[in-house]
Amino acid sequence: MSDILDAIFTRRAVKVFEPVEINQELREQILNAARSAPSSFNMQPYKFYWVGSAEKRAAVAKLCMGQAPARTASALVVAVADIGSMPATARGQAEWMRRSSFTETKIREYERTAKIGRILFTPGPFGVFAAIKRAIFWVFNLWMTIGMPPLSHQEVVKWATKGTSLACQNLMIAAEALGVNTCPMEGFDGRRLSQFLGLSRRYHEVVMVIAIGKKSHDYVEAPQWRRPLETTVTVL
Repeated sequence: MSDILDAIFTRRAVKVFEPVEINQELREQILNAARSAPSSFNMQPYKFYWVGSAEKRAAVAKLCMGQAPARTASALVVAVADIGSMPATARGQAEWMRRSSFTETKIREYERTAKIGRILFTPGPFGVFAAIKRAIFWVFNLWMTIGMPPLSHQEVVKWATKGTSLACQNLMIAAEALGVNTCPMEGFDGRRLSQFLGLSRRYHEVVMVIAIGKKSHDYVEAPQWRRPLETTVTVL
């Protein structure tokens, strides 16, 4: 546990990296940690693009406005919210449950829950379904606490972005624990980066680009400040 806390507390957004090899085993450990993050209905609404070749790293770094972390990283990870993968993810989990000898009752329960999730998160053509569901939930909210699920396309993308961000944090902590450093970047040309990766405007949204490598010996980190606990947390 102390090792995990050390990784959390020592992780910094490193701005300059030096060349280092990230082999397949290390890459898979980092990405497996990312996909172990929690997500609503276990829908895992994200994709990761590992950019390792020098030529493609240079192209992506240019789309990140040539920032130093992107230019000097040994690898770049483009984290993408993916709202089009939900049906395939649900089918994949149901198939895994069958192979893993879950009871048919458990499998049917999961399939029913996944179907409810897809119905809730599907805005429909021109947002028609979203408008109908919004009206239904508004009526129910008049006499019971039921909340409001993400209904419009924009809200569903926001939901997927939350899940993607959780996976990104797992990725960065795992990288730190495994001896490499990271820098999350939100400064990029999202339209051109999406085109470079062949993403769909309907289903995909680039959330962040994470630079991965080994901190340069010449890079000096400034002291880190965080707000005091009492100004950040309210205990009720």
